Amino acid sequence: MKVACLTGGGDCPGLNAVIRGLVRTIHNAGGQTIGFLEGWRGAIEGNFVELDPMRTDEILPVGGTILGSSRTNPYKDPGLAEEVVKTFKKLDLDCLVAIGGDDTLGVASKLYSDFNLPTIGCPKTIDNDLSSTDFTFGFDTCLNTVQDAVDKLRTTAESHRRVMVVEVMGRHAGWITCFAGIACSADAILVPEEEVNLDTVCQRLMDRRAAGKTYGIVMVSEGAKLKGDQFITKDAEVDDFGHVSLGGIGKRVAKQIEEKTGIETRDVTLGHLQRGGSPSAYDRVLGTRLGIHAARLANKGEFGKMVALRGLHIVAVPLEEAVGTMRTLYPEFMDEAREFLI
Repeated sequence: MKVACLTGGGDCPGLNAVIRGLVRTIHNAGGQTIGFLEGWRGAIEGNFVELDPMRTDEILPVGGTILGSSRTNPYKDPGLAEEVVKTFKKLDLDCLVAIGGDDTLGVASKLYSDFNLPTIGCPKTIDNDLSSTDFTFGFDTCLNTVQDAVDKLRTTAESHRRVMVVEVMGRHAGWITCFAGIACSADAILVPEEEVNLDTVCQRLMDRRAAGKTYGIVMVSEGAKLKGDQFITKDAEVDDFGHVSLGGIGKRVAKQIEEKTGIETRDVTLGHLQRGGSPSAYDRVLGTRLGIHAARLANKGEFGKMVALRGLHIVAVPLEEAVGTMRTLYPEFMDEAREFLI
């Protein structure tokens, strides 16, 4: 087999683990692997590097992706998808493994259905919001990054008797916010799945202040919405897939909390810090396993599928079923978190 891989969309810890697992498994079966540079842009323009076990052996602890990434969409402009097909044929490839989120995998699914291009998907998103898989690599590392940051913020919040509002990633799903909120014993957890009633949050903060707690921690998803409000965006620009850049909800929440309670309040947006750093042990293992099983699907000629984690097992699911449906936070997690939010 001659297999190409690419990493598309936002980067996250664990991508290099997938690449390493894929390359090693293809090599063990006597095959060859190349990597397209900067996601679908590399597949369109034919920019790639040769990948082999020696080149990828030391990349396991490295964050980000050695291939680079972009939000290039081959279906944005007419003819670009055909350029991917031309590149595929020109390089005499047998399979293309796309490592990415809903947008990247959506392109892979369309290429398979429109051109019968042999594609395999590998799910990636720190938001943990992809359907058909229980957890995605990068999510665990992100949680540990947020936890470390909030633990540091807690000491300064307590010293100054402040409320700290921490804005984290989560466009439509509150997995990061909820899990990190539980791990950091937050006083409030504001997620996109539930309309935010700030009056309730403010009353809780004042009650806890009266009971003797001299500071507060409020976790908020970038995609959370205040009651009767809309998404808060940085600007009106959209990327190749039509997404606006969210951000600013933390600042608005902090301002209103201070106005309503009289408690000095500050906001911190963790932003791209959440994407960085060396992957956790869990993400290294999960990424490696997904890469291995994506390669095994390629070797068996099982295309148009995505590798997914179900329980403790890696399984194959149809690509078309794995994309297009956002997996929002399960209500049971917020229900459990509410034991500490009364």
